[in-house]
Amino acid sequence: MNAPGKHQPLSRLGGFIQEFEENAIATLLGLMTALTFLNVVRRYVFNASLIWSLEVVLTLFAWMVLFGIAYGFKVTAHLGVDAVTNLMSRRGRRAMGMISALVCVLYALLLLKGAWDYWAPFADLPRTAGRWLPTGIDWATRGTSYFETDQIPMPGFLRFLEDWINYGEHYSKLPRVVPYVILPISALLILLRIVQSTLRIFSGAQDSLIVSHEAEDAVAEVAALNRED
Repeated sequence: MNAPGKHQPLSRLGGFIQEFEENAIATLLGLMTALTFLNVVRRYVFNASLIWSLEVVLTLFAWMVLFGIAYGFKVTAHLGVDAVTNLMSRRGRRAMGMISALVCVLYALLLLKGAWDYWAPFADLPRTAGRWLPTGIDWATRGTSYFETDQIPMPGFLRFLEDWINYGEHYSKLPRVVPYVILPISALLILLRIVQSTLRIFSGAQDSLIVSHEAEDAVAEVAALNRED
């Protein structure tokens, strides 16, 4: 199995998405750290606080986790138990890897449908019809675009959402459509990454979706260097 992080993008689109994920995760982590530090300083030095900071940090953390799940499939960083599959031949491991990958593809499709159906009403968009997989569009979906977050202020540059999805009604707080948009985006990225991993298993570039034995590989590399010395 290839070591984590060694896989190259399958296309220009894949490279763009990979760079987008890495930059997004780094940006989210930086914003969380900066906002938490700022709030601590304000609280203990100036006896004041940003009342909305906790909700923003929680939102950023959720975004980072969901981005990280998709990126984990990209770099083969998810954990798994391979005690049984390691007893098999390489062909057997690849077969089991393909089965698990196809199951994950099905799960990702269900996750994408659920994510869209949850987020769509907040954007004044219809849900999909069908209990498991999409079978059409549910035009009777009741819009909930007026739902707002608890404390996050409404940025001025997002005021266009009032006309786009809230029928001109004023938002006093950030609408939930904004923080919840990560749900369909991350579900789509997860599906894309699982499909890419499935193709790599099919081509023989890796054996499964789980992480390689990093500790064992590191020990082997050090031993090889010592022998060379």
